[in-house]
Amino acid sequence: LAIESRQHHFAWAQAEGIEFDHKRKGILHFYRDKKGFEHAAQVSKLLASGGLSRRAVTPQEIAAIEPSLQGKFYGGYFTESDSTGDIHKFTYGLAKACERHGVKIYNEHEVLSVGSNGQSAFVQVKHAGETLSLTYDAMVVCAGVHGRRLAAQLGDRLNIYPVKGYSITVNLPDADSQSAAPQVSLLDDETKLVTSRLGDDRFRVAGTAEYNGINLDIRADRIQPLIHWVNQCFPGIDTRKVVPWAGLRPMMPDMLPRVGQGKRTNVFYNTGHGHLGWTLSAITAHQLAGKVMAWSRSGQG
Repeated sequence: LAIESRQHHFAWAQAEGIEFDHKRKGILHFYRDKKGFEHAAQVSKLLASGGLSRRAVTPQEIAAIEPSLQGKFYGGYFTESDSTGDIHKFTYGLAKACERHGVKIYNEHEVLSVGSNGQSAFVQVKHAGETLSLTYDAMVVCAGVHGRRLAAQLGDRLNIYPVKGYSITVNLPDADSQSAAPQVSLLDDETKLVTSRLGDDRFRVAGTAEYNGINLDIRADRIQPLIHWVNQCFPGIDTRKVVPWAGLRPMMPDMLPRVGQGKRTNVFYNTGHGHLGWTLSAITAHQLAGKVMAWSRSGQG
């Protein structure tokens, strides 16, 4: 599904002219011990059965693939087909494309309540102190960690829990920092940190998982290890200009998204993607669009 989703993303970006610092440099998973590397070999077999191939690489090949990476490694796996981009730029461009196709977007509107009688769907929102009631034929709930509350109002149980993840974006203001930062995406198996190079002047490092409810506070003790990791693996990067961030992953107990119809025939869900939101978003949207169209053609819409 992730492979098919990627093709939809590429097609949308090309058709709509969405620029999002897209890089097709692959991703390198590296391992510091034999145990981790051998476990990765078993994972590679599963990935290959799903159509994703990656090759084992030696420490010498790791150095050739990403010369800027410092450290001692047992081995790694390199996926040449992988690519990265700036999710903010992509979603902004996608929103603008939707507007060009006639979609009306209500930015900065707080959703107070939702409802459905099976024939019509209702949304009550608040903006600038004013409350607005909207009525539609159907509703698709894509509300991240807030989906649980909205689903309950619609008579459905959506067991989503917020799992906080942290990242830092390291600004690369000078030529030395830019040349010292990696071009290839990296995943450190020991620390479970993943990186992306965003254009020429930014480098993002993300990871960690924190269970703390719907809370977006940024804790220094979560950010400092990310900075330390950059200093350790890429000593030539100036980390004095780092932008910390925290977001909430909408996780389901089985780590699978909820995609489909609710108890009310005109209520649909496309949510609960957890840490694979961007990865799976296009294919689940494509799947759900088919379900909505089938519902509409059935005469229920």
